[in-house]
Amino acid sequence: MVSAKEITLKVIPSKIANVFIKRWHYSGKVVNNSQLHFGAFLNNVLHGVMSFGCSLDKRKIMGLVKDTGWNEFLELNRMAFDNILPRNSESRCISIAMKLLKKHAPQIKWVVSFADGTQCGDGTIYRASGFVLTGINGTQCLVKMPNGEVRHRISLHIDKNIKFAMGGKNARLIDIANKYNGEVLSGFQLRYIYFIDKSYKSKLTVPILPFSEIEKRGAKMYLGKRPASIDGDASNLPVGNEGDSSSTAGLKAKLIN
Repeated sequence: MVSAKEITLKVIPSKIANVFIKRWHYSGKVVNNSQLHFGAFLNNVLHGVMSFGCSLDKRKIMGLVKDTGWNEFLELNRMAFDNILPRNSESRCISIAMKLLKKHAPQIKWVVSFADGTQCGDGTIYRASGFVLTGINGTQCLVKMPNGEVRHRISLHIDKNIKFAMGGKNARLIDIANKYNGEVLSGFQLRYIYFIDKSYKSKLTVPILPFSEIEKRGAKMYLGKRPASIDGDASNLPVGNEGDSSSTAGLKAKLIN
């Protein structure tokens, strides 16, 4: 039986990472400001990608942890895996990635990531991988267009046709949705932080929320569904702890700026 311990992580170019993400990420989209991509390989075949980069609102996110420098944190922008890898592969890959960042990019003190509790899930894998939960926000920022494409309100505002028709930034999302026969999607966004430098945990400027708060607020979601109860707690899942740093040359240089 194949084990998650057989997976190795390597830095891969964006052109390879982006093709994989478009194929396997539920959104079908990449984040253009991703700077660093780790590929998860099993028997030399790519089965997963994790993309890291700057947060869109970098100054605001930086303020979540006091005394954080401009280049001392990253956002895990995208994480996509196919259905081939064995159980616990995602948590193992996150564990390896954090170890590689600590070794080859010691200026990175922490990593933030967001779980899409509107379309995907509430962050089971983050809870399994040592992240802390720091925010649960209700959101209505997505519109499902008639062709099935899901658009964020920011992208709708910069669409010239919609901007002309609906008044740009001042347009209500419901008006945009109605104009194009779309559907406003309601749900939650959950914010998680992983502290590579454990001393920075004490500098967190927002409360750490108990994982039980997810269900309490009705934000529980798994694989795009919001069941009344999901069996199993992410905190009980094992986390991999062995890495492969054989292909991290140049990683530090990628994260200097």
